[in-house]
Amino acid sequence: MNNTRRLTESAMLIALGVVLEYAGRMVIPPMPFGGQLTLVSMLPIVLISYRHGVKWGLTAGFAYSLVQMAMGADTVTAAFQPGYFGDGTMVVNALAMCLLDYVLAYTLLGLGGIFRDKISNRGMALMAGSLVALGARYLAHILSGYILFASYAEWFFTQEGFPAWGARLVETMSPSALGLLYSVVYNGMYMVPEMILTAIVAVLIARVPKIVTKIS
Repeated sequence: MNNTRRLTESAMLIALGVVLEYAGRMVIPPMPFGGQLTLVSMLPIVLISYRHGVKWGLTAGFAYSLVQMAMGADTVTAAFQPGYFGDGTMVVNALAMCLLDYVLAYTLLGLGGIFRDKISNRGMALMAGSLVALGARYLAHILSGYILFASYAEWFFTQEGFPAWGARLVETMSPSALGLLYSVVYNGMYMVPEMILTAIVAVLIARVPKIVTKIS
């Protein structure tokens, strides 16, 4: 009975995450090179982990990563086509993108319940878990951006409209450091607001005891 409840609840929360993401796409424009601020679409996965434990949360996060790959099928398919990462078809890069930007990034959302038995205040435990889970996803995207898209760094920091310090960064930083900074800044443009918004909503929903009840 418990397994049936856990599976059913997890499926419903994953579906809720998908609905929140699609709702966000209707009102929030996507980033030009991937990534998007959503309507706390990752909080349901964090909640699965909080209610059922980190081990099950990681399993649910992995399932959610596959759903995300299906939702991003156009991007995934394009990554395996010639020219996406430069000249030729770079299958290794495409696989790395799938692993880092999808499988690893979304599976790590399962860390959301990491503080459920360590912090007695449920709101603080869920908020802290949300920050760790989304922070882990952010790090996965930073790694992906640094490995796969660092070549865009100089172009990014010298675009018309970018603050003048962007050009100075290009002049003073090594290509490697500039590539890392580019990934931190670009991915942070949507992940940092998402982390803040999710943390706030986590504290609010934790006021409803039934929502943050620990099942296992």
